[in-house]
Amino acid sequence: MLELRHLRKAFGGKPVLRDLSLEVGTGEIVSVLGPSGSGKTTLLNLILGLVTPDGGQILYDGEDVTATPPERRGFNIVFQDYALFPNLNAKQNIEYGLRNHPGASTPEEVRALVALLGLEEHLGKRIDQLSGGQKQRVALARTLVLKPRVLLLDEPLSALDGVIKESIKERIRQIAREFKLTTVIVTHDPEEALTLSDRVLILEGGGIAQYDRPTAIVGAPANAFVRAFILRQLEIKRGNILSLFEAAQ
Repeated sequence: MLELRHLRKAFGGKPVLRDLSLEVGTGEIVSVLGPSGSGKTTLLNLILGLVTPDGGQILYDGEDVTATPPERRGFNIVFQDYALFPNLNAKQNIEYGLRNHPGASTPEEVRALVALLGLEEHLGKRIDQLSGGQKQRVALARTLVLKPRVLLLDEPLSALDGVIKESIKERIRQIAREFKLTTVIVTHDPEEALTLSDRVLILEGGGIAQYDRPTAIVGAPANAFVRAFILRQLEIKRGNILSLFEAAQ
């Protein structure tokens, strides 16, 4: 379990996160949602260890990792732009991290992960020969071979659309289930958050506006901000969010 206790962070004297506390269970997918400037990226960087909180604690399975360096936390991230090495093929990208962590996954485990993500036929391809969805799957595989305790995803579906986006959503769900992997996703897209996650954290001005299951959020918004935020997006993307509203009735 990942636990955040009373996290605070300010930049230049301006508060970005204010007394934020929540728990993310083992194998649970939580999306962090909110308007620009609400603290989403700062929260991701605090969990990863790239930024030090001004106050509060970050715990994993009861262990305080607040002061633990990023490389020792066992948390890994897939960035929005995938951050793949263009001079390496897909297979070499996937296995790159094993150079420094050779015992993290066995060859059999790597092959099983490649099969799970449907990448067998793409292993010899250069990165510029891959589609956006294939690049995303390679980035996921490269992270997962290191067996992270927490998987962090930064706008994982922003460059994808249609069938490809739905396919990657299902892969993420399957990975979280099979690996019992605590997963935190930062996104600006309510449709993505509400249809992918077990729970959704909505931030407003650095604080928690609501933290609940998707159907609870759309069926019983905690306040006027959440209601306006979700309804505004409903006008933009009616399909999947509307079905959630109907399911919550």
